[in-house]
Amino acid sequence: MQQLQNYINGALVAPQSNQYIDNYEPATGKVYSLIPDSGEEDVNAAVAAAEAAFPSWSMTPIGERSKILMRIAALIEENLERLALAESIDNGKPVWLAKMVDIPRAASNFHFYATAIHHYATGAHAMTNQAINYTLRDAIGVVGCISPWNLPLYLFSWKIAPALAAGNCVVAKPSEVTPMTAYLLSELCIEAGLPKGVLNIVHGLGHSAGNAIVAHDNVKAISFTGGTQTGAHIAKIAAPKFKKLSLELGGKNPNIIFADCDYDKMLTTTMRSSFANQGQICLCGSRIFVERPIYERFKRDFVARVKQLNVGDPNKKDSKMGAVVSKAHQEKVLSYIQLAKEEGGVVLAGGEALEIEGRCKGGYFIAPTVIEGLEYNCRTNQEEIFGPVVTIMPFDTEEEVLKYANSVQYGLASTLWTTNVSRATKMAQQIHAGIVWVNCWLLRDLRTPFGGVKASGVGREGGFHALDFFTEPKNVCIEY
Repeated sequence: MQQLQNYINGALVAPQSNQYIDNYEPATGKVYSLIPDSGEEDVNAAVAAAEAAFPSWSMTPIGERSKILMRIAALIEENLERLALAESIDNGKPVWLAKMVDIPRAASNFHFYATAIHHYATGAHAMTNQAINYTLRDAIGVVGCISPWNLPLYLFSWKIAPALAAGNCVVAKPSEVTPMTAYLLSELCIEAGLPKGVLNIVHGLGHSAGNAIVAHDNVKAISFTGGTQTGAHIAKIAAPKFKKLSLELGGKNPNIIFADCDYDKMLTTTMRSSFANQGQICLCGSRIFVERPIYERFKRDFVARVKQLNVGDPNKKDSKMGAVVSKAHQEKVLSYIQLAKEEGGVVLAGGEALEIEGRCKGGYFIAPTVIEGLEYNCRTNQEEIFGPVVTIMPFDTEEEVLKYANSVQYGLASTLWTTNVSRATKMAQQIHAGIVWVNCWLLRDLRTPFGGVKASGVGREGGFHALDFFTEPKNVCIEY
């Protein structure tokens, strides 16, 4: 059985404890590899390597840093099949989805920041006949990047690429649930010639390896994507140490559908925005609000399509949905379906675990689930489930649906369907969310900022905003 290794100071090394954690394939429920159970000693070694590498890397010309990141991007593209299969085995998603979305976007992240750093500009302000002020953007030093399990390589690279492009050295931890693509990235970085110590990847549990990264005095900034509760814990540790923080946290996103929408496009996209990656995307629309004149039509058509979704072996091309990420997560999602029933909800489709025959017998599968009849402020409609479960309910007025949409503690993303431009602009302004998609979903431009409001996090990622986060501004004033 394969034992994964940490990537520290340019080499693949065993954890200092020599202890490993079982890594399960969600589709089969079986252990298929072992990952390092790293702790404070491993993190200390990684930080020391990053500190040693920082003076040289931060002063490496932008063109040279860019070339190395471009080589990493090219290697990701060349290893598409291998990485997609690894992500599917780790995460449970269909292989075709990883090939189409996750791995290409990881390559795009490295490519974007490899080129963006060439065009990263700072401002200058002249004080007439007296002085000139200009701003420098310096690399911070050693930064910590901690990523989640739902989009393992995509979100891992989204943090690492801008940090490296800006001249920082990184100590990164992937989720212990989905470590394989991060391990393979280690191999690709060695092949690309990334100098030793510039990127260090430490595998392990959040309460040990993750905590050690966040608490380390010489890690100057933390970029974290994951659950809101974990984000709050990280903030408590980091705030007294005055670390820079970027926290991209949970979501309970509304999908608001008006009767004047492009119905066919809306229905097709809503299927995707509800159940892509088994609903395990922080941007999925898990609360669907439909204007009353088309509610019954929508319910009939949507439920019919959901019942036709093929849930099966992630290796098969006709599987539209795979397994959820773990047994514990399967149990969590199923517990929320039971809660919905107790709160008066009616299950219109799904609502149960699925037993897949053959290779995947014993895997963690859940039927895509649609529930109606719930109050907008019940627990099922307020708490993040993060699985293939959506609720649907009708509304009559804009004021009413805004109350529903904004009632949760989260504010990450939202989707709005209407052909009325005036309504779209007005509603977009009033929805409490960092992202509002109008007549589309998951249409991302890496040049734009990404992040949420309220309990969905602080800070912004994406575009030059990520480079802003991974640098410190320094004002220089020269008097004439």
